[in-house]
Amino acid sequence: MDASISAQIFTVLTVVVILFQACLAAGLPWGKASMGGKFPGKYPPKMRLIAIINIIILAIIATIVLSRAGLLLTNMMAFSRIAIWFIVAFFLAGTIMNTITTSKIERIWAPVALLQLITSIIIALS
Repeated sequence: MDASISAQIFTVLTVVVILFQACLAAGLPWGKASMGGKFPGKYPPKMRLIAIINIIILAIIATIVLSRAGLLLTNMMAFSRIAIWFIVAFFLAGTIMNTITTSKIERIWAPVALLQLITSIIIALS
């Protein structure tokens, strides 16, 4: 699989996570599927703000991935060569955390994080 296809898959998965975070920020009662299930039901106001911050971080990550693959903001290529390895580490940690969480429903995110990890490695090595 080449970097372009990997970046597209990564971005689609990231958009899914962004939409989930947007739902949490909007007050949908899906807190059990996030943050280890610590906030079942609707997120409290502070956690809704964290969900918005997560959206921003995920959008930045997707931009870096697309840049590294040469699909967006190619002038960021030098930065993205280094930043992609932080993204790989981030999704390695995310895969582990979503696998070992005590919240059974949150484990649905483990395959998503694993696919993001695999695609980000492919992009990093390209």
